Amino acid sequence: MARPPILSLKDIALTFGGDPLFSGVDLAAGEGDRLCLVGRNGSGKSTLLKLAAGQVGFDAGDRFVQPGKHIAYLPQDPDLSGYATLLDYAAADVPDESYKAEMALEGLRLDGSLDPATASGGEKRRAALARLLAAEPDLMLLDEPTNHLDITAIEWLEDTLKTTRTGFILISHDRALMAKVTNATLWLDRGVVRRTDKGFAGFEDWRDKIFEEEDAALHKLDQKIKREQHWIVHGVSGRRKRNVRRVGELADLREQRRTHLHRAGPAAMALESGNASGKLVIEAKEISKGFGERTLIDGFSTKIMRGDRVAFVGPNGAGKTTLLKMLTGELEPDDGTIRRGANIALATLDQRRELDGTKTLWETMTEDVLLGVKGSNDQILVRGRPRHVIGYLKDFLFDEKQARGPVSALSGGERARLMLARIMARESNLLVLDEPTNDLDIETLDLLQDLLADYDGTLLLVSHDRDFIDRIATSTIAMEGDGQAIEYAGGWSDYRAQRRSDAPVPGAKRASVAPAAPSKPSPAPTTTPRKMSFKQTHRLEKLPEEMEGLEAEIGKLEKILADPELYTRDPARFEKATLALTERQEKLATAEEEWLELEELRSAL
Repeated sequence: MARPPILSLKDIALTFGGDPLFSGVDLAAGEGDRLCLVGRNGSGKSTLLKLAAGQVGFDAGDRFVQPGKHIAYLPQDPDLSGYATLLDYAAADVPDESYKAEMALEGLRLDGSLDPATASGGEKRRAALARLLAAEPDLMLLDEPTNHLDITAIEWLEDTLKTTRTGFILISHDRALMAKVTNATLWLDRGVVRRTDKGFAGFEDWRDKIFEEEDAALHKLDQKIKREQHWIVHGVSGRRKRNVRRVGELADLREQRRTHLHRAGPAAMALESGNASGKLVIEAKEISKGFGERTLIDGFSTKIMRGDRVAFVGPNGAGKTTLLKMLTGELEPDDGTIRRGANIALATLDQRRELDGTKTLWETMTEDVLLGVKGSNDQILVRGRPRHVIGYLKDFLFDEKQARGPVSALSGGERARLMLARIMARESNLLVLDEPTNDLDIETLDLLQDLLADYDGTLLLVSHDRDFIDRIATSTIAMEGDGQAIEYAGGWSDYRAQRRSDAPVPGAKRASVAPAAPSKPSPAPTTTPRKMSFKQTHRLEKLPEEMEGLEAEIGKLEKILADPELYTRDPARFEKATLALTERQEKLATAEEEWLELEELRSAL
């Protein structure tokens, strides 16, 4: 017997600014559902998720939540005021089980002792995600949870979503994540939600089939209209009553065709390299950079040639953006030398997406001296050729109303498209993209990928999108937070495969040049650190409390399973309790092993 949904939306309608955003939207999500919500930027995905969470009203329809069920929504801009630490905030919904929040913070690579007042926007978002996961709600509504996560944290979240029994609806630009964790897809298209009981891996084939069927139906409708028009003009005029009926039917067909919602075509983005740079683009020799006592880059060397597509990967704070700025001349290294080739024309997409929200899109495009045509307030130079600003913005799927409206009204994906419009108007032969895939929809991601594949210039890419890196990069520089970097041939999957190998890595180049072998044997280096790190000390203090919490949960579950009639009376509860007991026992064993290792380290020191 099918279980009732935890959340259902029925025949929802919503209008924004005079234009209908949703019309007749139906949506249902329940226990075990792992849904991704996809759609064009600006189609209303985030608004629909807020509506599902009860944070946005609607004009018509019904929203139902099963009594006693808890739905949790990941806010874009969480409020952490009133909390002393990020851990206090993350554990607010589970005050007696704070270890759950600690585990989530650790998985998301976030220090729970940080003061929320000094936390960045990304750290606050991660704390909000940790709070949601720790609460273990009945249904999770996740709007771009991977934003501000590094790849290690994304993989942890991926494992968490793959193993959780909690249902969720997920909006994400990370195709690899959605393909691995979802079992059904919701497609928001022109105000209507379609559903397929296949995960995101099958979405594009399903979407293309629907488009083909729609095109065939429109073709049949057009042909029918033509036949009816011909009959009206050349048919038998004596059958006046029948003629009147068919004239009415023709009017209905024309109205049906007129009111059909045309789907938006792909963005007409174009990317052209200017004059070719020299064969050598950038050569770095033994460069280093530190801030205070912390060394971000230590003895890094590389040579980037024309046409290379280099991806930079590593944890947040490892120094990827700092290294990029040194290679392009925005920052000077503390040590070492950087040589840049001739005729370099640089274009950069900054991950911060810094745009003045009070200005219109029109003003944003024409204010730049490199983009605007001198003496004109409606013309811009697009790769050396004048274009009307409205016409160019339409290439990026902005209509005239949006072009004259404020930047603040744009969604995250629309802001990303506007930034791409700015840099693609320039001629360049060295393109630096810092997190270009954030907030982009699937169609725009596919188009950007194709443009970069055909780009004649050189590309430096910082991204946490594993699928995008695999499709674009010819080499990957891995920075893992210790000041060192290693360059691998290929993309993300190649890097991971080579890194796991115990054998010497073919095609991998260490960024630091090892010193020559000494003439006499050197003493063996000590492997014991001078002192425990802050993180190790903090974990050693918290592990006993965490283990106590797990032991208490195990005791409760064992008490439930001690009932000899449970399996006969409620097999579903028996199965759920058995799985939970196994999971808690495994976590306890892991925690005990970690505590023992840390305690031995403390004793050794």
